[in-house]
Amino acid sequence: MVTEGGDGRRTRTLRAEGALKALASGPGPQERLHRILEQALVFAGAAFAALYTPAEDGDALCLLESAGVPRTLFGLRDSYPRAGHSPVADVHRSGGAVWLGPKELAEGAQARRTPAGDFSLAVLPARGGDGGGCLLAVSERPDGFDTEDRKCLELIADAVAPPAPPRAAESGELPTGSFSLAMDSGRVEVGDDILELFALTRGEFDGKVETLLGLTVPEDLPSLMSVVEADHMSIGERELEFRVLQPSGPPKWLRLRGRLLPGGEGRAARLVGTVADASKLRSDVTDVARVQRLAAALATAGTVRDVSQAVVSALRKPLRADRIALAELEGERLIVTVLDPPEPESWPELWRLEWRSEWPDAPVRAMPTLASALREGRAQIWPVGTVLEPALAEVGPGGLAVLPLPAGNRMAGACLIGWDSPHDFGPDERALLTASAGLAGQALMRAHAFDAEHELVSMLQRQLLPRRLPTLPGAVAVARYLPATAGLEVGGDWYDVIPLPDNHVALIIGDVQGHSTAAATLMGQMRTALRAYAVEGHPPDVVVSHANRLLTDMETDLFATCCYVDVDMEEGSAWYVRAGHLPPVVRHPDGTTEVPDTDVGPPLGVVSQADFPLSVLRLRPGTVIALTTDGLVESADADIDAGIGRLAHELSVSDPAHLGLVADALLDNAQRNDDIALLLLRYDGMTLRPLRESWTIWRVPEAVGHARRFTRRTMRAWGVPRDDMDTILLIVSELVTNALVHTDGQVRLDLTLLENRLRVSVADTSPRTPVKPTNIGWEATGGRGILLVEAMSETWGAVPVSGGKQVWAELQVSSP
Repeated sequence: MVTEGGDGRRTRTLRAEGALKALASGPGPQERLHRILEQALVFAGAAFAALYTPAEDGDALCLLESAGVPRTLFGLRDSYPRAGHSPVADVHRSGGAVWLGPKELAEGAQARRTPAGDFSLAVLPARGGDGGGCLLAVSERPDGFDTEDRKCLELIADAVAPPAPPRAAESGELPTGSFSLAMDSGRVEVGDDILELFALTRGEFDGKVETLLGLTVPEDLPSLMSVVEADHMSIGERELEFRVLQPSGPPKWLRLRGRLLPGGEGRAARLVGTVADASKLRSDVTDVARVQRLAAALATAGTVRDVSQAVVSALRKPLRADRIALAELEGERLIVTVLDPPEPESWPELWRLEWRSEWPDAPVRAMPTLASALREGRAQIWPVGTVLEPALAEVGPGGLAVLPLPAGNRMAGACLIGWDSPHDFGPDERALLTASAGLAGQALMRAHAFDAEHELVSMLQRQLLPRRLPTLPGAVAVARYLPATAGLEVGGDWYDVIPLPDNHVALIIGDVQGHSTAAATLMGQMRTALRAYAVEGHPPDVVVSHANRLLTDMETDLFATCCYVDVDMEEGSAWYVRAGHLPPVVRHPDGTTEVPDTDVGPPLGVVSQADFPLSVLRLRPGTVIALTTDGLVESADADIDAGIGRLAHELSVSDPAHLGLVADALLDNAQRNDDIALLLLRYDGMTLRPLRESWTIWRVPEAVGHARRFTRRTMRAWGVPRDDMDTILLIVSELVTNALVHTDGQVRLDLTLLENRLRVSVADTSPRTPVKPTNIGWEATGGRGILLVEAMSETWGAVPVSGGKQVWAELQVSSP
């Protein structure tokens, strides 16, 4: 506790006179009154000071302004009847001061409606105004108000002047920064400055208080409603800070000061006061609003850097500091996250040279003073002239404050605040630093956990989603993914585009339940499984059924939805399956849109044996298929049906020639409360369609001959020159013979010709891939077939298909 000597007590009255004279020509009337009452706390040792003035109807003395701790701690009221028996009413009638100690308060508690408690009460007539008000002060010190305290209170009572309530000017308009709110109707008159703070013009404002409330930050509405609703507002002065949204940039902090004027007969109660830009008001580090602002900023700070910037913004200006550094504590090292100002030349040379960069990290043991502060866990302040190690001394040659940031049972980091000029550390600054430290430490730990998990999940998301989409024959596809801005984790939305044999393309979009690392991991597993089943050649319903059984067998409580579309680029058709997912939205070439009303199966992982109905789409060149997850079409304001309707409308008015711009426009007004995946495909049709023929080979002695004759007839029909015939027939013979000799079951021969490139494919029911021999002796009777295929074709290979495999070879043929 700070104590004063005798000299200080003798000069306290003179210092009070100087402070009051300085306030005489300072801020506006309302601000000046509050500042004057604060002098009772500083020079008279009061815990609470207030001014009571007569109400408009003259029947009561109402609390106009106060400073210090809440009045309710001392049983003080908002108003007292002028004709009643209370210290305030007695002083107002008699014009003389009243000094009451704990004993007098106890004796008169019942008879004179005096609050009782272990404190002293002083009430003095306020002579600074014409309203005949009273100054009331409370002291919690055992000896109450001494002689010097009373002289200071008399000076303050002579200085207080109740400000006149804002009234409309002769033109019918209020002063520029004032307002007057009718509590019964909600109609409000405001000055031009207030409209400017809310970014409104006089013509845009409808006179309703709800219009102004709608422009404030939602988190600040409860405190504002406690002021503007008659049921909550009590007679007397109120002050609070709130944020108002701006057309661009961050919200602006405003300060409201108002008091309720009680109504009389035929006259409604009114709330009158002022609203001002809080950033342009005095820098008052004792104001609880500073901590309120820091808490509001930290509540929305997601990353470590966001937290650091919020702390710097909250402390540097009110403390008038020259530099602030904030660092995380990781093990024995301090990792500096923010330096303000950020220019390297603003910091000691040691930070820039020995610590490698302007964003240094150093072991705590290199700075014993800092290490000691972190061990003790409380703010340390060293005034100018304190001998410190160079790494710290040059940060604050005029004074240095080290603020450990506690979080639970450990230290999350430290904040260093330095001044160049000699700085006097007052108790108000110490209180601000202490209050800020706990908030910053907890926020730093939350942000560190957020950064670590978000980086892990983001890495999973980047690795598990396609890096780029393939080039498609006869179509163009684009995709977009937007993680949610609300919440701490990336979700399980995914998409995929898979080229399949015979100019088919699989489009997949899905959503795993929840937002977590588990959801992102399961998303990767489901995408891999669906791709594997699709490449095997299964139809859409079989692919989705396999994935469903796989998910139900996995040890997870999560489920997934998906929509699988198999597009035949040659025929212009698409077969699709929905597993609890949204339907595709189809834009036809004439601009009309359609949302097919088709059957839907259950989500994946819910029922092990489920049916997934197949549906078909007929595509014409220029048709666009849109697949999305519910994050784009569902919000708190609209259900899914309305969102899908909006998506269909936006798709209908778009230009499908620029599909990337269409995707960006569809995501422009997304809510971002959930992850969003969007996949668009524009079907253009194939300008050159391949020629295809197939032959089912029966297991008879003449099977290879039948395959050769079928191939020869087909090549003649397609106009393949005779010079290429022998090579083609040799490849067919070897592939068919290999399938008949080494496998059982059905064998199928497929021939495909596109732009002089022939593909020969033989499918069988064996999953075993043919192996090329590495060494064949002269006496061997087999094993040369694959070597001949490799020698005669340009390329060959084998792929798994539904129920077996397909061995293929490609070669270039001459033009007819």
